[in-house]
Amino acid sequence: MLQLHRLLHCAEAPPHTRTLSLHIHQSLILLTVSLHIWSSYRYISCLFLQATVAAFAASEGHSHPRVVELPKTEEGLGFNIMGGKEQNSPIYISRIIPGGIADRHGGLKRGDQLLSVNGVSVEGEHHEKAVELLKSAQGKVKLVVRYTPRVLEEMESRFEKMRSAKRRQQN
Repeated sequence: MLQLHRLLHCAEAPPHTRTLSLHIHQSLILLTVSLHIWSSYRYISCLFLQATVAAFAASEGHSHPRVVELPKTEEGLGFNIMGGKEQNSPIYISRIIPGGIADRHGGLKRGDQLLSVNGVSVEGEHHEKAVELLKSAQGKVKLVVRYTPRVLEEMESRFEKMRSAKRRQQN
């Protein structure tokens, strides 16, 4: 670029060389600016897309996974779960026991989908497997959860309909 600048301002350079150099110089600047704008546009587009996906997920009642660590004591962990493969649903935190460990810790919410227990995935697993993992845990229990209350509400509604149908059959 420095040589182009010298050539542009050199009185000894023939006019057509200076004109050609000017066009090259302008083209390089335009290319550099264009690439910068294009890179910025792609970056902004990517951010916009990520924000749109996150907003859509939030509107559907989903959030990003998070890690919650609870101490395991004789009183248990202080929450109940429902769901599982046999019920064709994910495993959820269905109840936080008032005054229990989970309630005092504050990291879990009713409606959290349980994704893993101490590094072992429970996605697509039977209810009993999650219960076994939770009961056999020692010391600190590391849970990966994702807040999905809308799906829990749908699942509870489906279970209530099944219970109602069963009661009607018994009468």
